[in-house]
Amino acid sequence: MKKYLPVIIPLLLVKLAVHLVGNANYGFHRDELLHLSAGEHLATGYMEFPPFIAFAGRLSHLLFGYDLSGMRIFATLAGLGILWLCCRMAMEMGGKKMAVLIAGISILAFLPYYRNHLLFQPVAFDQFFWTLGFFFLIRYINTGEPRYLVLLGLTAGLGVMNKYTMLLWVGGALTGLLFHRQGNTFKNKWLYLAGALALLIVLPNFIWQWQHNFPLVLHVKRLDELSAPNTFARDQLRLPFTLLLSLVGLFALFFHQQLRKYRSVAVAVLFIFFMLWLLNSKGYYFFAAYPVLFAAGAVQVEQWLARRPAWNYGVAAFLLLPVMPFVPDAIPILPVKTFVEYKQLQPDAEGRYQLTSDYADMFGWEEQVRLVDSLYASLSAKEQAECVLWASNYGEAGAIKILGGKEPLCRHGSFWLWGPGRKSGRIAISIGNSKEVVDKVYEQAQLVKTIRHPYAIDEENNIGLYLCRGPRISLPIIWPTLANQVFE
Repeated sequence: MKKYLPVIIPLLLVKLAVHLVGNANYGFHRDELLHLSAGEHLATGYMEFPPFIAFAGRLSHLLFGYDLSGMRIFATLAGLGILWLCCRMAMEMGGKKMAVLIAGISILAFLPYYRNHLLFQPVAFDQFFWTLGFFFLIRYINTGEPRYLVLLGLTAGLGVMNKYTMLLWVGGALTGLLFHRQGNTFKNKWLYLAGALALLIVLPNFIWQWQHNFPLVLHVKRLDELSAPNTFARDQLRLPFTLLLSLVGLFALFFHQQLRKYRSVAVAVLFIFFMLWLLNSKGYYFFAAYPVLFAAGAVQVEQWLARRPAWNYGVAAFLLLPVMPFVPDAIPILPVKTFVEYKQLQPDAEGRYQLTSDYADMFGWEEQVRLVDSLYASLSAKEQAECVLWASNYGEAGAIKILGGKEPLCRHGSFWLWGPGRKSGRIAISIGNSKEVVDKVYEQAQLVKTIRHPYAIDEENNIGLYLCRGPRISLPIIWPTLANQVFE
């Protein structure tokens, strides 16, 4: 292992350096505000996700407060772990120095990982748990030691508690094990002990889902309605160079003499791919499967070039150089004004710039909170005691909670779980709700300001800030009836 550290450590440092720059730029993403808000309401389940990200959010707050770079370092550490494990898997499959180099370079060359390992979302941890699971599966194939089955169970349980897509990984791994030594692993008691461990870890969330009428089903249905059809496979084609390496790895796992012993890994990957495709899943769900394919592909390339080892550097350059100009699109290493110039973006008639949705979702929250705070401060003490801060979506609600330090009223997603609060709501400050909605809920609604931001996403532009009085409905009465509308 030590002889490969001079290869692995510089790759880790490059990835870390990019993230240390990018993590500090722009602002909180709306999803990050939601996950941190969940950390303020620790539970064994939430409407949109399992509880792992909420506990990570609470840990982040304890260590760093609500610091942007501090929070994002968790996703970055998961990304560094993925790079490390990719190199380790190449070594486990018989790769030497050049295979380790190509495996690590492939992680740096896969552009979506910069975005995935920037944002404080379950995605980075999902990719880490998948990669860790494949590493333990390979170790089990190599050694036959039952402890790796137990570690697989532990990884599976934690992975499901982070993101439910881990269930597909479990299905793929079990299918793959059918092809390892004629399925003899299923006669091993340790496999069932590992399964019991995974179920024990997941049980609290299953109980929570049952107690709340399985909101997961409602959420999946809503995501399916929003997903564009037939995009899953097409999303895999957007990075042809790393895709080629992964296809080499998949081929080698089935047909190369040295790597064929790991064909159960290839079977698992194919199972996952086709299940995600059939379910019309988002393309990025499958990105968690690429590190093991990169590792296998790197081993195969190294063996092809055994007589010309220097050509491996050409393969590394072939993977990395074409994507380098696009790194600023994936992670905000450039200040926003520099990025606008780099991309030669032009403002529209309102002076707004169309950034990528992720970048646009990092702007506007602090300005919204300042406006809400200013309007709230203008109220008398008696009015403040009755005033609710009414947000239309979890981004606005999360900003009020995390950046403003106040409790919002929001029926969107998990914010519905946390109820309408104890204030009467005779007065409300509404942000993001349309005039039509505000008028249905309150008798009087004064438009204080129409909020615009040159970089914010369309959804957060031209939104109204209203001061509302005279409620037409009772919050405690109406709140339970909103359960089926939380994802609308």
